[in-house]
Parts: sequence; C-alpha cells; structure tokens
Amino acid sequence: MCALGGVDELLFGSSLTVYGVLFLPVCLLTALWVRPGDLLSAPVVVPIAFALGLLPVAGGGDGLGARLMGLVTALATQAGWLYAGTLVAAVTVLVRGVRRAAARRRAVSRGPRPSGRVS
Repeated sequence: MCALGGVDELLFGSSLTVYGVLFLPVCLLTALWVRPGDLLSAPVVVPIAFALGLLPVAGGGDGLGARLMGLVTALATQAGWLYAGTLVAAVTVLVRGVRRAAARRRAVSRGPRPSGRVS
C-alpha cells in the first residue's frame, strides 16, 4: 500500500478516491495469498496497510504535526474505503475457512485410505 500510495501521489496528485479504489483489490489479494494457518491475520493487517499507505497520499504541511493531522483527516474521511476493504478481506477469509473446514470433514469421513502395501 505504501508503494501504491506513492504511485497515486505521482500519477494522480494524491487522489484519495484512487487510493481507496486501489485498496480493494489489495485486500482481496491479501486474503487470498495468506497461508491457511494465518487466515485470521488478513482482516487485521489490511487496516494497518491502509493507514501506512496513506502517509504519502494524505495532505498536510511541512511539519510532523501537520503530517499527522493530514493522516488523521484522511483516515476519517476515507473510512468507507477502509471498512469496505476490511469487509472484503474478512468475507474472503471466512469463505476460505469454511471451505477448508468442509474439506477436512470430508477427509475425516472417508477414513484412512489403504496404503496399497502388502505386509
């Protein structure tokens, strides 16, 4: 998201709408690429990535205080994108988790498979 924030700043003049639109596919890809054992981390990581990526995009002045104020303002005004991306990640993780649990149940119900070895 930091890289996308920088690209947004260079190409689109720090458009918060463009940043929000780019955030949604990143959330989906994050939820799809995360390891099965770490599924619950995806909905936690995406808001952090959103906030960090806003640093180059958020308006502000030349001081640290002005930069932080710009970040807080951008977070407040772009909360819809943040919630939508987090929802996309959470639903994707939920679907993956349900499918994983169903596959485990099917494997257990089939029982152990014969190894084909003769003793």
